[in-house]
Amino acid sequence: MAVNLPLVPAHSRPDLLAPSTAKALEELADVLDPATVEVASIDPALADTAAFCAEYGVGLEESANCVVLAGKRAGEVVYAACMVLATTRADVNGLARKHLGVRKVSFAPMDEAVGLTGMEYGGITPVGLPADWPILVDRAVAEAPRVVIGSGVRGSKLWLPGAALAQLPSAVVLDGLGIPVEPRD
Repeated sequence: MAVNLPLVPAHSRPDLLAPSTAKALEELADVLDPATVEVASIDPALADTAAFCAEYGVGLEESANCVVLAGKRAGEVVYAACMVLATTRADVNGLARKHLGVRKVSFAPMDEAVGLTGMEYGGITPVGLPADWPILVDRAVAEAPRVVIGSGVRGSKLWLPGAALAQLPSAVVLDGLGIPVEPRD
């Protein structure tokens, strides 16, 4: 992964992370080896995946997106995160819904996702989410040597091994969570 940005150890720059992300990196150092988690400052206006990848020379296949889902089970709202490569879309109404055991699931409204995570929209990351949220990780993400993900804020990105995401305490690796998207001309 040739990156057109100066990467530094994430633990050395908590100012580039959402508070919950910085805390999680500290608390989960045995899972998220500090030597393998890096951060880079980016232009917040370029935080969205396509713009970020185009500007900074990162392939879409090297970028993993985190989407926050909300579903209902027994009258209770269940939240979860899905991690899929940017070349795919999350199988929300199939695999994710079935895994969560809910009748209906959708993307959480932006204000809910931001309020519940304490992270900025467009920068939400699985690192530092509420502990009771399942993190559904597509196998392709878990098997990627390194992926770029959000940092909890729009002004930076994290780089880490995909396997580290699969080792997060509430992570579950699922085959086929990411459905390939046909490239547009």
